[in-house]
Amino acid sequence: MSKTSTNTTRAEPQRLDISTDRTCDCPPKHINCLSPKEWLKAQIGVWQFYYEGRDIRDKDLHPATYPIALATRCIELFTHRGELVLDPFVGSGTTLVSARDTDRNAVGFDLHPGYIELCERRLSQQQLLADSEQLAICDDARNIPKHLPEQSVSLILTSPPYANLLNRPRKNKSRRGPDRRNRQYQRVEQYSQDERDLGTLPLERYAEEMGRIFEGLLPLLRPKAHCVINVPDMWWENERVTIHIAVVEALRSVGYELRNTIIWDRTNIVNRIGIFGWPSNYITMGVSFEYLLDFWRPL
Repeated sequence: MSKTSTNTTRAEPQRLDISTDRTCDCPPKHINCLSPKEWLKAQIGVWQFYYEGRDIRDKDLHPATYPIALATRCIELFTHRGELVLDPFVGSGTTLVSARDTDRNAVGFDLHPGYIELCERRLSQQQLLADSEQLAICDDARNIPKHLPEQSVSLILTSPPYANLLNRPRKNKSRRGPDRRNRQYQRVEQYSQDERDLGTLPLERYAEEMGRIFEGLLPLLRPKAHCVINVPDMWWENERVTIHIAVVEALRSVGYELRNTIIWDRTNIVNRIGIFGWPSNYITMGVSFEYLLDFWRPL
């Protein structure tokens, strides 16, 4: 039976007792359990996904989520059944839900008790006949190395905060007419105002903290294990803020190797986009695509 567990913040972080070994019969050198046909589908560098009923799309619950299908593709591409997946910014818990679906062990961390409770609710909605375990831990990502042993993680998969770029009232500039003043207009869709939250930091400090956090996570990865980070770029006062470049530079500086850049093409799930920049300022719509940055730990 698939097991779930939720833990509140601990004064002294403790090592987690969770399995990390594959349970499949794949040859040792295979990096996943995929068939050649399944592998071929994942080789295309532009991915599209659809949301399903279990996905979280309510921004009152969480301001930025990705589909279960996205997490599933990454998990199946870079791990075997039974191996350990880590999400250092687990948010609504999509990585944990997908790990449960695919029979991977997983642990996710978040600063905010409300998100950990959301993870627990999602994980309790459906159980599978499997031996994997998914844990949601309320703790700072900076403390993760105290919870897990070195070379125990087969995949890091996460969508971190986007620096302080959500920490401002929405203006809905891409919408026209009555659509502009929808329920999101002038809202601040930010994770929290906790000073530890990366979503409160300007981009330069954000990149520094990302480097520090992922430097601590690197020893937890097995050699040649992957780390996939989902981020967009955004516009601020008519300037393109290149979050994905900041993340690449931060992780390279602490020892990660960038292997692939995958585009998450969101055009099939974006609705009612107005004209942005017309007729004098050409700007690509940031909501129409995001980056999946695929790193690994070199040998």
